Amino acid sequence: MPFRQLLERARALAARPGRAVLGITGPPAAGKSTLAARLRDELGPAAACVPLDGFHLAHELLTEIGLADRKGAPETFDAAGYVALLRRLRDPGEGVVYAPRFDRGIEDSIANAVPVPPDVPLVITEGNYLLLRSGPWAQVAGLLDEVWYIDLAEETRLGRLIGRHMEFGRDAAEAAERATGSDQRNAVLIEASREHASLVVSLGRS
Repeated sequence: MPFRQLLERARALAARPGRAVLGITGPPAAGKSTLAARLRDELGPAAACVPLDGFHLAHELLTEIGLADRKGAPETFDAAGYVALLRRLRDPGEGVVYAPRFDRGIEDSIANAVPVPPDVPLVITEGNYLLLRSGPWAQVAGLLDEVWYIDLAEETRLGRLIGRHMEFGRDAAEAAERATGSDQRNAVLIEASREHASLVVSLGRS
Protein backbone atom coordinates (compact mmCIF):
# COMPACT_ATOMS: atom_id res chain seq x y z
CA MET A 1 0.00 0.00 0.00
CA PRO A 2 1.48 3.39 -0.98
CA PHE A 3 2.43 5.71 1.87
CA ARG A 4 -0.16 8.30 0.84
CA GLN A 5 -2.94 5.76 1.42
CA LEU A 6 -1.55 4.91 4.85
CA LEU A 7 -1.35 8.62 5.63
CA GLU A 8 -4.98 9.16 4.63
CA ARG A 9 -6.04 6.22 6.77
CA ALA A 10 -4.15 7.68 9.72
CA ARG A 11 -5.61 11.12 9.03
CA ALA A 12 -9.11 9.62 9.10
CA LEU A 13 -8.38 8.12 12.53
CA ALA A 14 -7.19 11.53 13.76
CA ALA A 15 -10.44 13.11 12.51
CA ARG A 16 -12.64 10.88 14.67
CA PRO A 17 -14.26 12.37 17.78
CA GLY A 18 -12.03 12.05 20.83
CA ARG A 19 -8.59 10.46 20.66
CA ALA A 20 -7.62 7.50 18.49
CA VAL A 21 -4.66 5.20 19.09
CA LEU A 22 -3.01 3.50 16.11
CA GLY A 23 -0.69 0.54 16.65
CA ILE A 24 2.09 -0.44 14.26
CA THR A 25 3.69 -3.85 14.78
CA GLY A 26 5.93 -6.36 13.06
CA PRO A 27 9.22 -8.21 13.65
CA PRO A 28 12.49 -6.45 14.55
CA ALA A 29 13.80 -4.10 11.82
CA ALA A 30 10.62 -4.34 9.72
CA GLY A 31 10.35 -0.54 9.65
CA LYS A 32 7.84 0.16 12.44
CA SER A 33 9.53 3.18 13.95
CA THR A 34 10.35 4.62 10.51
CA LEU A 35 6.72 4.46 9.40
CA ALA A 36 5.44 5.80 12.73
CA ALA A 37 7.84 8.76 12.60
CA ARG A 38 6.95 9.53 9.00
CA LEU A 39 3.24 9.54 9.78
CA ARG A 40 3.85 11.77 12.80
CA ASP A 41 5.91 14.20 10.75
CA GLU A 42 3.25 14.41 8.05
CA LEU A 43 0.41 14.86 10.53
CA GLY A 44 2.28 17.44 12.59
CA PRO A 45 0.59 18.49 15.84
CA ALA A 46 -2.30 16.09 15.14
CA ALA A 47 -0.14 13.07 16.09
CA ALA A 48 2.35 11.86 18.69
CA CYS A 49 4.50 8.71 18.79
CA VAL A 50 4.81 6.48 21.86
CA PRO A 51 7.11 3.48 21.27
CA LEU A 52 6.68 0.22 23.21
CA ASP A 53 10.48 0.02 23.49
CA GLY A 54 10.36 2.56 26.31
CA PHE A 55 8.98 -0.26 28.47
CA HIS A 56 12.10 -2.43 28.24
CA LEU A 57 13.09 -3.55 31.72
CA ALA A 58 16.34 -1.88 32.80
CA HIS A 59 19.45 -3.68 31.58
CA GLU A 60 20.78 -3.85 35.15
CA LEU A 61 17.61 -5.62 36.28
CA LEU A 62 17.68 -8.01 33.32
CA THR A 63 21.23 -8.93 34.25
CA GLU A 64 20.22 -9.54 37.87
CA ILE A 65 17.35 -11.85 36.93
CA GLY A 66 19.26 -13.68 34.20
CA LEU A 67 17.37 -12.34 31.17
CA ALA A 68 19.95 -9.99 29.64
CA ASP A 69 20.69 -12.45 26.81
CA ARG A 70 16.96 -12.53 25.97
CA LYS A 71 16.50 -8.75 25.86
CA GLY A 72 13.67 -7.99 23.45
CA ALA A 73 11.61 -11.09 24.32
CA PRO A 74 8.09 -10.49 25.69
CA GLU A 75 9.11 -11.21 29.29
CA THR A 76 11.78 -8.48 29.18
CA PHE A 77 9.20 -5.69 28.95
CA ASP A 78 6.91 -4.12 31.54
CA ALA A 79 3.79 -5.18 29.64
CA ALA A 80 1.40 -4.21 32.45
CA GLY A 81 2.98 -0.76 32.60
CA TYR A 82 2.49 -0.35 28.86
CA VAL A 83 -1.17 -1.34 29.17
CA ALA A 84 -1.62 1.20 31.96
CA LEU A 85 -0.10 3.93 29.79
CA LEU A 86 -2.39 3.05 26.88
CA ARG A 87 -5.39 3.41 29.19
CA ARG A 88 -4.18 6.88 30.20
CA LEU A 89 -3.60 7.82 26.59
CA ARG A 90 -7.12 6.81 25.64
CA ASP A 91 -8.58 9.02 28.38
CA PRO A 92 -5.97 11.75 28.89
CA GLY A 93 -8.07 14.27 30.81
CA GLU A 94 -6.62 17.77 30.87
CA GLY A 95 -2.96 17.07 31.57
CA VAL A 96 0.05 16.00 29.56
CA VAL A 97 0.77 12.26 29.62
CA TYR A 98 4.49 11.46 29.75
CA ALA A 99 5.83 8.23 28.24
CA PRO A 100 9.29 6.65 28.37
CA ARG A 101 11.54 6.11 25.37
CA PHE A 102 14.33 3.65 24.69
CA ASP A 103 17.81 5.01 23.96
CA ARG A 104 19.79 2.54 21.83
CA GLY A 105 22.99 4.42 22.61
CA ILE A 106 22.80 3.40 26.28
CA GLU A 107 20.63 0.30 25.75
CA ASP A 108 18.17 1.53 28.39
CA SER A 109 14.92 3.43 28.78
CA ILE A 110 14.56 7.07 29.76
CA ALA A 111 11.48 7.82 31.86
CA ASN A 112 9.04 10.64 31.10
CA ALA A 113 10.84 11.53 27.87
CA VAL A 114 7.85 11.67 25.47
CA PRO A 115 5.16 14.27 26.27
CA VAL A 116 1.69 13.72 24.80
CA PRO A 117 -0.48 16.85 25.18
CA PRO A 118 -4.20 16.26 25.85
CA ASP A 119 -5.28 17.90 22.58
CA VAL A 120 -3.39 15.49 20.30
CA PRO A 121 -6.10 13.54 18.41
CA LEU A 122 -3.95 10.60 17.28
CA VAL A 123 -1.35 8.63 19.23
CA ILE A 124 0.78 6.24 17.19
CA THR A 125 2.35 3.45 19.22
CA GLU A 126 4.75 0.98 17.66
CA GLY A 127 6.36 -2.18 18.93
CA ASN A 128 6.80 -5.92 18.55
CA TYR A 129 4.06 -7.42 20.69
CA LEU A 130 0.90 -5.37 20.11
CA LEU A 131 -1.01 -8.42 18.84
CA LEU A 132 0.25 -11.01 21.30
CA ARG A 133 -2.56 -12.93 23.00
CA SER A 134 -0.85 -14.00 26.24
CA GLY A 135 -0.50 -12.40 29.67
CA PRO A 136 -0.91 -8.61 29.95
CA TRP A 137 -0.19 -8.34 26.21
CA ALA A 138 -3.66 -9.72 25.51
CA GLN A 139 -5.13 -6.40 26.70
CA VAL A 140 -3.18 -4.26 24.24
CA ALA A 141 -5.15 -4.79 21.02
CA GLY A 142 -8.42 -3.86 22.72
CA LEU A 143 -6.95 -0.45 23.57
CA LEU A 144 -6.00 0.31 19.95
CA ASP A 145 -8.36 1.50 17.21
CA GLU A 146 -6.32 -0.20 14.51
CA VAL A 147 -3.14 -2.29 14.40
CA TRP A 148 -1.05 -2.38 11.23
CA TYR A 149 1.41 -5.24 10.72
CA ILE A 150 4.54 -4.39 8.73
CA ASP A 151 5.64 -7.34 6.59
CA LEU A 152 9.09 -6.83 5.07
CA ALA A 153 11.01 -9.27 2.87
CA GLU A 154 13.02 -11.49 5.23
CA GLU A 155 16.40 -11.02 3.57
CA THR A 156 16.00 -7.24 3.70
CA ARG A 157 14.82 -7.28 7.30
CA LEU A 158 17.70 -9.46 8.50
CA GLY A 159 20.20 -7.26 6.68
CA ARG A 160 18.79 -4.19 8.37
CA LEU A 161 18.81 -5.90 11.75
CA ILE A 162 22.43 -7.03 11.47
CA GLY A 163 23.40 -3.52 10.38
CA ARG A 164 21.59 -2.03 13.37
CA HIS A 165 23.41 -4.28 15.80
CA MET A 166 26.74 -3.35 14.22
CA GLU A 167 25.90 0.33 14.36
CA PHE A 168 25.50 0.04 18.11
CA GLY A 169 28.77 -1.71 18.82
CA ARG A 170 28.55 -5.42 17.92
CA ASP A 171 30.99 -6.92 15.47
CA ALA A 172 29.69 -8.70 12.37
CA ALA A 173 29.68 -12.17 13.95
CA GLU A 174 27.95 -11.02 17.13
CA ALA A 175 25.39 -9.05 15.12
CA ALA A 176 24.54 -12.03 12.92
CA GLU A 177 24.30 -14.35 15.92
CA ARG A 178 21.87 -12.01 17.69
CA ALA A 179 19.77 -11.38 14.57
CA THR A 180 19.41 -15.08 13.70
CA GLY A 181 19.20 -16.27 17.32
CA SER A 182 17.11 -14.58 19.99
CA ASP A 183 15.84 -11.88 17.61
CA GLN A 184 14.66 -14.52 15.15
CA ARG A 185 12.81 -16.46 17.85
CA ASN A 186 11.00 -13.25 18.73
CA ALA A 187 10.26 -12.60 15.05
CA VAL A 188 8.61 -16.01 14.67
CA LEU A 189 6.40 -15.29 17.68
CA ILE A 190 5.45 -11.88 16.31
CA GLU A 191 4.70 -13.22 12.84
CA ALA A 192 2.28 -15.76 14.33
CA SER A 193 0.13 -12.84 15.54
CA ARG A 194 -0.23 -11.10 12.17
CA GLU A 195 -3.63 -12.68 11.50
CA HIS A 196 -5.09 -10.37 14.15
CA ALA A 197 -3.96 -7.18 12.39
CA SER A 198 -6.40 -4.63 10.98
CA LEU A 199 -4.09 -4.17 7.99
CA VAL A 200 -0.97 -5.94 6.67
CA VAL A 201 1.43 -3.54 4.99
CA SER A 202 3.68 -5.63 2.71
CA LEU A 203 7.05 -4.16 1.82
CA GLY A 204 9.13 -6.04 -0.72
CA ARG A 205 7.96 -9.56 0.11
CA SER A 206 8.12 -11.93 -2.86
